[in-house]
Amino acid sequence: MEGFLPEDEPLSDARRRGEEIGATPIGPAGGAALRFLTTLIGARTVVEIGSGCGVSGIWLMRGMAKDAVLTSVDIDPEHQRLAKQAYAEAGLASFRTRMITGPALEVLPRLTDGAYDMVFCDAQKHEYPEYLTGALRLLRPGGVVAFDNALWGGRVADPDRRDPETEAIREVHRMIREDDRLVPLLVPVGDGLLCAVKRD
Repeated sequence: MEGFLPEDEPLSDARRRGEEIGATPIGPAGGAALRFLTTLIGARTVVEIGSGCGVSGIWLMRGMAKDAVLTSVDIDPEHQRLAKQAYAEAGLASFRTRMITGPALEVLPRLTDGAYDMVFCDAQKHEYPEYLTGALRLLRPGGVVAFDNALWGGRVADPDRRDPETEAIREVHRMIREDDRLVPLLVPVGDGLLCAVKRD
């Protein structure tokens, strides 16, 4: 499944650089799912929480309209520097990205309500429930929220795992399942991609 759509050189180089500094980007199958989703909904405005050193951004922007803008939020300036390098190598124009450095829970409240087609979350796992709350405010009706690492290496399904990150991922699963405003889907690609559409 991971090899169904092989990554080209800009993606593989961005992935290598990310892994070299300890940032694990979304896998190829998950990235392909992101591109599919942005294409499906005709996304023009997307927020990503955690840049993945450019891997997720390339996948997202390749599905978005040619003049669409990705807002990338990351606490680590080095991750963002590498993301900018990756975008340039992928031939993506600089006007297509808005890079914001800072903690997501401080940045998200400054973004405009209902102005985004998609929010992709792949940063601090213990903050996932708060990311969902912020995403629901930011998304337009029909918009999509997606969380990487929804399976968390099998730990989410292991009742003996009670660490804060695993518990937070379980909590965001519960919140999405029980929210009548959302249509949920857990996609078993990579380490799991938990998605939901915000109803009209």
